[in-house]
Amino acid sequence: MFIPVRRSDGAVRSTMAVVRFLLKDYHPRDFSVRTWDGSVWEAEAGCPERFSMVLRHPGAARRMFLTPSERGLGEAYIYDDFDIEGSLECALPMAEHLFRLHPGPLDRLRLASLLLSLPSRLRTMSGRKPAALKGTVHSLERDHDAVTYHYNTSNSFFCLFLGSDMAYSCAYFSSSDQDLDCAQGRKHEYVCRKLRLKAGERLLDIGCGWGGLVRYAVKNFDVTAVGVTLSEPQAHLANERIRKEGLADRCKVEVRDYRRIEASASYDKIASIGMVEHVGEAKLPEYFGQVWRLLRPGGLFLNHGIAHQRLTSRGSSFSEAFVFPDGDPVAIHVSTRAAELAGFEVRDVESLREHYALTLRHWVRALEAHHAEAVQATDESTYRVWRLFMSASAYQFVTGRYNVYQSLYAKVDRGNSGLPLTRAGWYEGL
Repeated sequence: MFIPVRRSDGAVRSTMAVVRFLLKDYHPRDFSVRTWDGSVWEAEAGCPERFSMVLRHPGAARRMFLTPSERGLGEAYIYDDFDIEGSLECALPMAEHLFRLHPGPLDRLRLASLLLSLPSRLRTMSGRKPAALKGTVHSLERDHDAVTYHYNTSNSFFCLFLGSDMAYSCAYFSSSDQDLDCAQGRKHEYVCRKLRLKAGERLLDIGCGWGGLVRYAVKNFDVTAVGVTLSEPQAHLANERIRKEGLADRCKVEVRDYRRIEASASYDKIASIGMVEHVGEAKLPEYFGQVWRLLRPGGLFLNHGIAHQRLTSRGSSFSEAFVFPDGDPVAIHVSTRAAELAGFEVRDVESLREHYALTLRHWVRALEAHHAEAVQATDESTYRVWRLFMSASAYQFVTGRYNVYQSLYAKVDRGNSGLPLTRAGWYEGL
């Protein structure tokens, strides 16, 4: 039922005509639509309302649907042409429905006429702007700019939703209702056990973020550890926490590209948690080759990264523009093949897909609960970028479009992997 607050003007009527046409075959419609004047198209009768789509101004539908695309709809959201009140993740099926529509010529003409009748106005694009990278893709300089575009946003912003250890990757849950900090601690423990860390060994963490894993490994497994990141703010906070915990004599975080770690350095174990997505498919041979050179014979490498099946070209996406420019998650067979060609033996591959969906939902709830603080630390559009991309990522993991794998590789020494016959010790007490 459409409930106008007062006599509808032409823009409200045209907007509602567009929305009704686009969603006429979407069932069950478990959301309402509200226009800038307070008029409401209620959710389907008998269907609990999960969210409300709010169109902020008379030109909102024109902005959203005249030339529909993933990036365009994302920009309309982050720059407040429309809002989602309630669960943003629950709105993703509706967005997918819109992208699947292929109206015939007459319907396209009618839609265009309605949309062009709505006002067009200049958008105030305050706050976060799309990445504008230059140079050769995955060169040292461009990778630095791509990574810092995301990770240098604000330490105080990330503190609001990542949890006490600021682990910016998939946690490891024992149950769906487990606390996020506990699950992130379990993830660190799980990684260390898979690597079979022993007292006195040297650990390298590539893409270490705020240093949670290296600090955990030093405190709980009596190793020495080095982490590398391209983000100076990350390294600053990581080393500050290292000093406060009295670990500076055994642990440090450096601002360094993994490709610039001296080949003469030798590590017993190497971890890379949520970094390989930034490497690029064409650079995977160089990535695994560098890890091979840095790892001693008989050493182990744990590679943890997002993967997907690239069935079609992605084109220019919202994430590419506003979240992870030059991000390039590949199918799992692509990364394992590159590792094998570098000389590694594949010892274990485990999917943690459901765990990442749970992690992201924790992050989204925490971010939404700290909306005001997030805007104070950054701005409204940045808050909306993270709310959208994390909600969309949770949906992609739930529906199986994306996966995340922990792959364990061995640099076999004359046939000896150094591993036991079973996974004994991985799960005990977790």
